[in-house]
Amino acid sequence: MESKYFAEIVINKEKLSDGSEIFVAHCPSLGITSQGSNIDEAMKNIKEAIELYLEEQPEAYDELESQRTPLFSVVEIIKNAKTSSIVR
Repeated sequence: MESKYFAEIVINKEKLSDGSEIFVAHCPSLGITSQGSNIDEAMKNIKEAIELYLEEQPEAYDELESQRTPLFSVVEIIKNAKTSSIVR
């Protein structure tokens, strides 16, 4: 029987030294990073990188969630504000 695992991925849009944009995908739980020219490509590349990593390091599955999907939220920070709010 196959087991499903979930890896948290953070994607940031960054600018290269030539001014072009790139999307950098990072998996904090495994310490793996990849990139792409758009979000879809970055997600495809990080998934492939994770799969290759796990082939070589199967014990790293212990670092991933197998029972539930990871949660994600964004915190809004306002400069000079006394309080911040959570966006869901």
